[in-house]
Amino acid sequence: MAKKLAFDRVLFTTVAILIGFGLVMVYSASAALARPEGLNQFLVRQAVAVVVGGLAMLAVMHLDYRWLRRPAVIYTLLAGAGFLLVVVLFAPTLNNVRRWLFIGGVSLQPSELAKLALIPFLAYQIEKKQDRINTGALLVPCAAVAGVMALLVMREPDMGTAVLLASTMVLMLFIAGLSWRWIAAGGLLTVPLAWLLVFSAPYRRERFFAFMAPEKDPLGAGFQALQSLIAVGSGGFAGLGPGQSMQKLYFLPYPHTDFVFAIVAEELGMLGAIAVVGLFAVLLWRGVRAGLNAPDVFGRYLAFGFTGILVLQALLNISVAIALCPTKGIPLPFVSYGGCSLVVSMAASGVLLNVSQHG
Repeated sequence: MAKKLAFDRVLFTTVAILIGFGLVMVYSASAALARPEGLNQFLVRQAVAVVVGGLAMLAVMHLDYRWLRRPAVIYTLLAGAGFLLVVVLFAPTLNNVRRWLFIGGVSLQPSELAKLALIPFLAYQIEKKQDRINTGALLVPCAAVAGVMALLVMREPDMGTAVLLASTMVLMLFIAGLSWRWIAAGGLLTVPLAWLLVFSAPYRRERFFAFMAPEKDPLGAGFQALQSLIAVGSGGFAGLGPGQSMQKLYFLPYPHTDFVFAIVAEELGMLGAIAVVGLFAVLLWRGVRAGLNAPDVFGRYLAFGFTGILVLQALLNISVAIALCPTKGIPLPFVSYGGCSLVVSMAASGVLLNVSQHG
């Protein structure tokens, strides 16, 4: 059993700061949107998610992570996530996508739950076949499961999360010793596949061209990127001040979700933006440390996987906010508004804290 009160306090504190900061930024970024109802419903829902996520994180912290190694648990998680990913494709559309299931007034995002199912499976496969890293015995099941999940998520459509799932698989296999031959072959296949995916859907094609030259369509496809850059640039070094963002006043779409980092940069400036990046850097450091100190291979790659997916998601969200990649509807972990994303991120942190107890 894990030693009581021996978890990584630096990691715990980092996650707690990000969550608390996220509540503040959700309140600030959504203030204009919530004003018509008098009560900031976004803050209330996010606070409820913090409570639920906190209970999940504490529960996971006090369950030995090796419980996740059991095949019955792993394949139950995979089956459950896969079932929900199929079911959501038949759900009503919201903003022209099918990403949420609504059960009893509570929204559930299956693509978020897929993260919790995929990483234990990959860690389990790597541990079982660590002497066959560059063989089909490992690569086929890993690629098949991650590929099916990514394809189902793409059908919602949600290209950002699909890329995140696939990238996390590649990252875990690379750390495990995947040969550069396979990485090069995968890269050669990825370029035409990405090209096909981008140009197979009109909205993705528009986003790609808007990313290349957003100023050519400032009121259309390039609107979000330009407004986000205005927010980031307006903040300067020290920002306009907490709550003083102008872009959240109906200029920048989704200021409390996809583009919350732009509001951080506008209100708190370069100092605030660097502080957020720094917190994720600390999370990366402590997550990798937990993995390196884990007593077994499964714990090592479980920590690497959850650390990787949280940090990669943060990098992707921040890259969108500063126009380094095309617009994607992917939240900033712990900070963006979104109950399911927050609960899953906190549960993932609970796994990291659990592994850290055994170092």
